[in-house]
Amino acid sequence: MPGSVTWLPDAEGTVTDLPVFGSVSPMREVTETVAFDAAWDFSRREKVRELFDGMAAEWSSRSTPEREASILDALDRGGLAGDTVIELGSGTGLGTGHLIERFDDVVALDLSMAMLRHQPDLAPKVQADASVLPFRDDAADLLVLVNMLLFPAEVDRVLRPGGGLLWINTLGHETPIHLSPEAVVDALPGSWTATAGRAGSGLWAAVQRA
Repeated sequence: MPGSVTWLPDAEGTVTDLPVFGSVSPMREVTETVAFDAAWDFSRREKVRELFDGMAAEWSSRSTPEREASILDALDRGGLAGDTVIELGSGTGLGTGHLIERFDDVVALDLSMAMLRHQPDLAPKVQADASVLPFRDDAADLLVLVNMLLFPAEVDRVLRPGGGLLWINTLGHETPIHLSPEAVVDALPGSWTATAGRAGSGLWAAVQRA
């Protein structure tokens, strides 16, 4: 449902001239259809899992200070707080290491077991499909999605009243799995508001129910 997004000034050193990359990726269409049309089935899930299984061994090598800057800026300026954090699509732990420094209870979830095997033992790991999260209703104060598919109904179900969603695209609009902050707010059921910003090569949105 349409909501409001308030953009903060870009952080110092924000990269605005991004090479064309994610906007031509097949994952862009998957991201948009999953968020708005719930077009997620066994075949699509297995294709995505196999894709990320195949990239797991070298995934950590993609980390750069410019990409991490968006994660740190989101945590610093996003204004979201809480104790229980679930990171969806944790991969090999790019975001997880920063989360455990700031929150008491962090769980790292990913569809790809290969990704989780390459992740250091930073937090409890769960291999699961984020379209059917293995958590009770109102389980989390904060859901963190770094370059991750958005499953709106499950976000709405698992977040506690007053909880928040931290949406981060570390390559900004050229992230293959990308939705603008405005699209994230529109995709979620009910009424939501967001604070958004840009830092390094990425962008982020801190989203809460209105």
